[in-house]
Amino acid sequence: MRSQIISWIEGFYESGAHLEGREMEGDLIWWTAGMFIALVIASLLVWVVSRFILIQVMHTIAGKSKTDWDDHLMHNKVFKGLALLVPFMFMEFFLSIVFFHYPDFQSFFVTVSKVLIIFACILIVNRTFNAIRDIMSEVKNLRDKPIQSYTQILKILFSGILIIVMFSVITGKSPAFFLTSLGAISAILLLIFRDTILGFVGSIQLAANDMIRIGDWVTMEKYGADGDVEEITLATVKVRNFDRTITTIPTYSFISDSFINWRGMAESDGRRVKRPMKIQISSVKFASPELIERLQKIALLKDFVQERQTEIEKYNEEHGFVGEKAINGRKQTNLGLFRKYVQYYLERQDGINSEMTLMVRQLEPTEYGIPLEIYCFTKTKEWEKYEGVVADIFDHLFAVIHLFELVAFERPTGQDVKESAANLA
Repeated sequence: MRSQIISWIEGFYESGAHLEGREMEGDLIWWTAGMFIALVIASLLVWVVSRFILIQVMHTIAGKSKTDWDDHLMHNKVFKGLALLVPFMFMEFFLSIVFFHYPDFQSFFVTVSKVLIIFACILIVNRTFNAIRDIMSEVKNLRDKPIQSYTQILKILFSGILIIVMFSVITGKSPAFFLTSLGAISAILLLIFRDTILGFVGSIQLAANDMIRIGDWVTMEKYGADGDVEEITLATVKVRNFDRTITTIPTYSFISDSFINWRGMAESDGRRVKRPMKIQISSVKFASPELIERLQKIALLKDFVQERQTEIEKYNEEHGFVGEKAINGRKQTNLGLFRKYVQYYLERQDGINSEMTLMVRQLEPTEYGIPLEIYCFTKTKEWEKYEGVVADIFDHLFAVIHLFELVAFERPTGQDVKESAANLA
């Protein structure tokens, strides 16, 4: 078809020159310039028409369609990229016709048009993968997967291939020449794309081992991150902290460094409470008969105190720990009774999951007193409600600890020093 059009134009030139009785070569440059300007204008018109048709038609289809994939293609401007490709292809076809008398100009402009076509293809490929990313992100089973990392890899791969083709068009060399040249500069490429390669390896390992998902609560002290994962890309993982700041962490760091993923807690039947009450050691003592009598009036402890006291008295009588030897016998302590009270109290709390581990244990004494640790799980896993349940428990325990003649440990304050000095004076 091109040869037929060129023959027709040559015949038109020759007939026009023959009728006017002058040589064709003198006006050929002006004819060529005029056709080039006409081609540019025609290409612009083709772009406007193709853009209008593609966008309007797709807007209409997207509006009537029940699926969302076409909406994502529109949102990511895939069809605008396709509309840009049409005039470049139109121009590339007719440039060889416009400059058929000027081979050097023809070669130059055809090369430029081919480069523009490849550039438009790169644009379309990147926008298409962006649309695929958005479409896949709405699939329920894929929402927490690092889709963006995979689409970025594919974009780099396809863009790299097209760039090699672009260089091949510009230099006139085979694409194989550039592929073989990559081996010679592989060390430089590894240095330049080190973070990208590590990020790709990291994202693959994260996905394969299911180490992290979008929406997971993660804690990474090295980077000061403590919040929800919002985005997983080829190079970075974006974490929105609970103070609403954003921490960006290299993807490979989740492989090379340690971090805490709280997903196991979120998927379990409860959230752990592991907090100690520090008891002043000097306040720990054997429970006096008066204290035991008072504690028997507490509904939670009534049966336990009576049974325990009966058991202890029977044991002491059987082993002769009476009278002067009573010091060698068994006795209840205020700390032991308080520990049992805390356990019964937790077992009857609606906010505590009694089907999971629940215990009140005594840890090793320190210079800060005896830690009485509460270890249990709340039914709720929501942060705000969880803190409310824990606060209610410890509010109650600190309020009743004096009934057991125990004292919660705390460091002396300035007011304590002043009162002691006043008493001494």
